[in-house]
Amino acid sequence: MLYLRSLAFNIYFYTVTFAMTVICLPLLALPSKYALAATKLWSIWMIAGMKVLAGTKLEVRGQENIPEGPALIASKHQSVWDTFAFFKFVPYPAIVLKYELAYLPLYGWFAKKMGMVFVNRDAQAKALRQMIAVAKRRLAKNRPILIFPEGTRAKPGTKRGYKPGVAALYNGLDVPCVPVALNSGLFWPRRTFRRFPGKITIEFLPPIAPGLRKREFLERLESEIETACEKLHADGLNSLNRKNQNNEPPQEEEPISVT
Repeated sequence: MLYLRSLAFNIYFYTVTFAMTVICLPLLALPSKYALAATKLWSIWMIAGMKVLAGTKLEVRGQENIPEGPALIASKHQSVWDTFAFFKFVPYPAIVLKYELAYLPLYGWFAKKMGMVFVNRDAQAKALRQMIAVAKRRLAKNRPILIFPEGTRAKPGTKRGYKPGVAALYNGLDVPCVPVALNSGLFWPRRTFRRFPGKITIEFLPPIAPGLRKREFLERLESEIETACEKLHADGLNSLNRKNQNNEPPQEEEPISVT
């Protein structure tokens, strides 16, 4: 049953994603708000599809912690799920992406149209200045900035070093930073087509006010996210459907840092 439900969802995911991409190509010639609205709709459909087809429900905690004004959102990153789910909860986020993604056909076209924040990691200090400048322009349009501070997906139950980009944005933008914890990797693991039933939980933690020193901010951000993730990891394990040992999430290969 697990494999059949996973197969059904994957067919749904890739079919709907491809169809929407093709149908929405004309939006590339229109203002970005239309492509952003289409992406939000796609996000809603994917979350609903996981519930119906894969049996994966969703719980959102602390959504009231998202400021109405400009904000920096720093989230744990465990799964492909994280890359689209935020569009349902956060008003048109501008996501920090590695520069190479801008050159991907279709994906890169839409990412640029939607005003994502690209960073060239090889340029180091210059890249950080450019990233902050672009992020300020997005904030001026009342769009929150979303960054995955570890720079890559981390296996559930583990943590990787937080990169300096999130601190540069925190200091350069002078806006509250909302830490986000989640356990999506338990239900949508890397390098497998299986999608596990249970309940994904995403938690928006209280904002960190601007003004902290770089080290103090990074230590606090990492501590708050990782502490909350440990609790969500335990909750997620309890919600997994364990009818047989084949339902266990697979062991992942060690992720490679992309920042």
